Amino acid sequence: MTTIPRPATKPHNPCFSSGPCAKRPGWSFDALKGALLGRSHRTSIGIKRIQEVIEKSKSILGMPKDYRLAVVPASDTGAIEMAMWSLLGPRGVDMLSWEVFGKFWIHDVVKQLKLKDVRSFEAPFGGIPDLSQADTDRDVVFTWNGTTSGVKVPNGDWIKSDRKGLTLCDATSAVFAMEMPWDKLDVVTWSWQKALGGEAAHGMLALSPRAVERLESYTPPWPMPKIFRITKNGKLFDEPFEGKTINTPSMLCVEDHLDTLKWAESIGGLPALIKRSNANLKVVEEWVAKTDWAEFLPERTEIRSNTSICFKVVDPWFTAKDNETQLNIIKNTEKMLDKEGIAYEVANHRDSPASYRIWGGATVEAADIKSCLEWINWAYQSVKSQEQAKAA
Repeated sequence: MTTIPRPATKPHNPCFSSGPCAKRPGWSFDALKGALLGRSHRTSIGIKRIQEVIEKSKSILGMPKDYRLAVVPASDTGAIEMAMWSLLGPRGVDMLSWEVFGKFWIHDVVKQLKLKDVRSFEAPFGGIPDLSQADTDRDVVFTWNGTTSGVKVPNGDWIKSDRKGLTLCDATSAVFAMEMPWDKLDVVTWSWQKALGGEAAHGMLALSPRAVERLESYTPPWPMPKIFRITKNGKLFDEPFEGKTINTPSMLCVEDHLDTLKWAESIGGLPALIKRSNANLKVVEEWVAKTDWAEFLPERTEIRSNTSICFKVVDPWFTAKDNETQLNIIKNTEKMLDKEGIAYEVANHRDSPASYRIWGGATVEAADIKSCLEWINWAYQSVKSQEQAKAA
C-alpha cells in the first residue's frame, strides 16, 4: 500500500471540464454588464452584436473571406446535424470515427437519413483510422479532434485539393487551438462552450463556396425541420449568415462570447491561443513521463490532442480489474477532488474507456494543470491504498 502527502498548492481555477470549458483568465460577471437583456435579438443593435461574433470569429480563425459563417441552434450537435441533413445524399459518403461523437454521426447518417452508399472507417479509442482510405471524391464526415479519446487528425494532407466531394468537419474541440486547413474543409462546425468557455446551446456553421453550391443545386428528399433550413427558394438563406438567427439566441451568452473573443484578440489571436494550448499539453506530457501508472490514451504523439487531453491508468493493480470497477475507481478519485474543491470533471466521458480527461484549451492556465495533475496522483494513490486495505 502506498500513501503520499497531500500536495501543497491547489489550482487557482478548478474547472477542467471539456464542455462547458473554463472561462477565460480573469473572467467575472462584470464581463456581462453590456448584455442586451430584455431586448430582441432582431433589433438593429441585437443583430449588430451577433454580426460581431461572426466577424470576430472569422478574423481570429483566419477563415477565407468567401466562406459563410452563421450562429445556429443546438450547439455543435445542431450545426453538424444541420449540415448532414442539408448536404448529404447526392454522393456516396465516407464516415470516419474513433470516439463517441463520430459514432453518433455514423448512426444518424445510416439510421436516420438512411443513406445507402455509406462506408464507415472506425478505430478503437486511442487510435485513428487510416485516413488514406477515405475517398474525398465522395462526401466525407469526420471529427477533427475526438473529444472523448484525445485523438486528433494530424493534418489535412489526405484531403485532395481537387476533390469532387464535400468534407464535413466537426471541429468543436479543435478550433481556436489548432491550425485548420480551410481550403480542405467545406463545412466546419463548433460550439461556444467547447472552444472558448462560452455558454451552452449556440453552434457555429461555416460553409465554403463549394458547400453553398451544393445547397443551391440539391434538395434533400426528406422533410427538413425548421431549425435545419438554410435554403429558401433554391438559394442559400442569407439571414443566418448576416446575424439574423433562425431561432432566439441568448443575448447574455452573446455578450459573454464577445468578451472572450475580444480577450483572444488582446493576447495575440490564434497563434497565442494555439501556443497556450500546446503549453498545457506539454505540462501533461512531462507529468505522464514521470508517472509510472499513467499513459496517454492516444497511441501516437502526432495524433495527441492539445485540448481534450486524455490519459489512462496502466497500473497492473488497476488493469487487472473489470471495466465497471475501473470506472468506479476513476469516479471515486474524481469525487475526492471535487469534494476538496481542487478539480471538477476530470473523469473521461461516460462512454469512453476508464480514463482521465483534462481540457487543455487556451482558457486554462498551465500552472493550474500542473497542480491538478499532482492532486490526481494523490487521489489515485489514496483510492488505491483504501481499496488495498479493504482487500487485506
